[in-house]
Amino acid sequence: MGNDVLQGGCSCGAVRYRCTGQPALVAHCHCRDCQRSSGAPMATVFAVPKAAFELLQGETASYAYTGDSGQPVLRHFCPTCGVPLFTDVTVMPDLKFIRAVSLDEPARVAPTMHIYCASAQPWGDWPDGLPHFPGLPG
Repeated sequence: MGNDVLQGGCSCGAVRYRCTGQPALVAHCHCRDCQRSSGAPMATVFAVPKAAFELLQGETASYAYTGDSGQPVLRHFCPTCGVPLFTDVTVMPDLKFIRAVSLDEPARVAPTMHIYCASAQPWGDWPDGLPHFPGLPG
């Protein structure tokens, strides 16, 4: 597997995916949905072009909610073990957002920012020197 190929999946092995190329974005997300779906104060996500993403095995279950844009966001997870895997965001139709911890080698992606800090928990302290944005940058 080359350096430009990332693979991952769920805990039970029912769902597997692969993506190629370098991520367009890697961030710690503090939005309330990431908090709820991860059970943690943030979730680390990365984005790749949808054309670079391939579902290798299994099928996901999903749920939709309304994002801050007013448009749907579709969260995919393993229907067997419940692990959150990836997200489709209507306002960014060309990108697939993937949970970094679902990678076989999560250390291969390095966050460059914190996003949705307007909803960050006040007891969380992230002194890592990365820029913080109240929502999405730009």
